[in-house]
Amino acid sequence: MTQLMGRPILEVPGELGGRPVLADLLTGVRTALVGLAVVTVPVVGLWIVTPYADSGAAGATRLAGALWLLGHGAPVLRGGGDAPLTVTPLLLAALAAVRLYRAAAGVVSRRALRSSRSGPLALWSGYCAVAVAVALHCAGGGPFRSRVLPDLLAVGLFAALAVAAGVRSARPGPAEGLPLSLLDRLPPGWRPTGGSAAVRRAAGAAGAGLVAAGGALVAVAAVVDAMTGGGRGMSLLRGGPAALLGLLLLTVLLLPNAVLWGSAYALGPGFVVGAGTQVSPGGTELGPVPEFPLFALLPEEGPGGWRLAALALPLLAGAVPAVLLGRAAAGRPSPQARGAGPGETHGTGDGDEWGDGYGDGPGGERVDGQGAPWPPAATVAAALAAALLLGAGAAVLGRLSGGALAGGRMAWLGPVPWWTGPAAAGWLALVAVPGALLVRHRALAPGAPRARAATVGACARLSAPARRSALRLRARTFALVRRLAGGDPTG
Repeated sequence: MTQLMGRPILEVPGELGGRPVLADLLTGVRTALVGLAVVTVPVVGLWIVTPYADSGAAGATRLAGALWLLGHGAPVLRGGGDAPLTVTPLLLAALAAVRLYRAAAGVVSRRALRSSRSGPLALWSGYCAVAVAVALHCAGGGPFRSRVLPDLLAVGLFAALAVAAGVRSARPGPAEGLPLSLLDRLPPGWRPTGGSAAVRRAAGAAGAGLVAAGGALVAVAAVVDAMTGGGRGMSLLRGGPAALLGLLLLTVLLLPNAVLWGSAYALGPGFVVGAGTQVSPGGTELGPVPEFPLFALLPEEGPGGWRLAALALPLLAGAVPAVLLGRAAAGRPSPQARGAGPGETHGTGDGDEWGDGYGDGPGGERVDGQGAPWPPAATVAAALAAALLLGAGAAVLGRLSGGALAGGRMAWLGPVPWWTGPAAAGWLALVAVPGALLVRHRALAPGAPRARAATVGACARLSAPARRSALRLRARTFALVRRLAGGDPTG
């Protein structure tokens, strides 16, 4: 009886041991309401502490609903002139996508023997039901208004993509997508056998490097603006505590957008802040821009000068993908693929005393126990595939990070996708193709195993005195603590 009372009603197994559809429907509703609460609580809190607020509680909830819809890429109307607002706060979008992804994966894993289609569909329907209520609530008067049909289409598409990704992650199956599966259809000399995983890792590493480059540029711009006395951002701090908190909240929500704009800046094409403007390392052309803290970090108008040094960041971001592709081209398996943890030796017998899974064949050539090395042409094909994959991702993220702030001159802000995507692909191809070939050549050289073994032995000999010194320091520290505590230092 106690077990029956402690079990949640919605988790009672249904037919054939599966979850009832109502439970999955309410899971979608709960997922949407939690995301909505993340936005509503701060907005309503700011409305409460704001003296002489222009609107009532309904206006605050409409503003929160409009922000929630914007986080799904839905267009919103602003002001009395129905100016379009389509800049998506990527932080809200990431939070919503992660919650939907995890909810869909959980629904599929708990469906047991029931149909796996009804669960994700019920989850999606519950999420969209909340979106319908929010869009209808925000369709009334106020500074921000929803466009019901376009907003519901945007939220539905967003939720469908996130749910589909979660369902795919919970189902065992082939991990290769259509673009990477085309690698296996190349001619034999250009085919990187089993290279899809390496291509994905290389493209992911390059993307992470570009995002880090964008974050570094935003941080440097903030430091430079602070060192020069606050610059154009100081006038925004005079609106009182509530206005300052609101600006801070909005800045945090748009910070991922600014990082992606910084990545586009490092790639060379830069971004625009309205019609007839350009912000790039080669030079900056700006007209009047809205007063906002992130806009205060924009460089001054004029030629690039020392800012051209930002073009070196994509070169650094392409170094790790080149190493990953070069090691894969040489046939070197990862420690996970060899089934050993960090710090274990992976020797395979004769000729493999340096422990990376290879032995020396006749004549000193490298023999791979996991797979044959790729030909140079296949290495080039893998590097170009990683570059194309990165370019597609950069174009999509550049499009998502920008949008319209108003009509007319402010109809588009952010990176231009058809410039940013080819620039990212070109930078990675420029670095990864020769870098991967060089790493492959060095890994397959006849004397590479012995040279690496000598390097590892030298590092071990150099680290032995450091380890002994660390042990002595730890022992003396422990004895001192025991002595101060009144114990026996020799005990």
